[in-house]
Amino acid sequence: MLDESLLEILACPQCRGELEYDKEEDKLICHHCRLIFRIEDDIPIMLIDEAQKF
Repeated sequence: MLDESLLEILACPQCRGELEYDKEEDKLICHHCRLIFRIEDDIPIMLIDEAQKF
């Protein structure tokens, strides 16, 4: 689970928009860009090339 203070400063690397944290799936979602960023060992992988599109 990500720290709340970290969630407040994280932004989508593509559009700089707000991210939604999905606690159940442990992932970050940008609805504007339609990208999902995975989290590994409590570290968000914020690389656009690594993101999953939905």
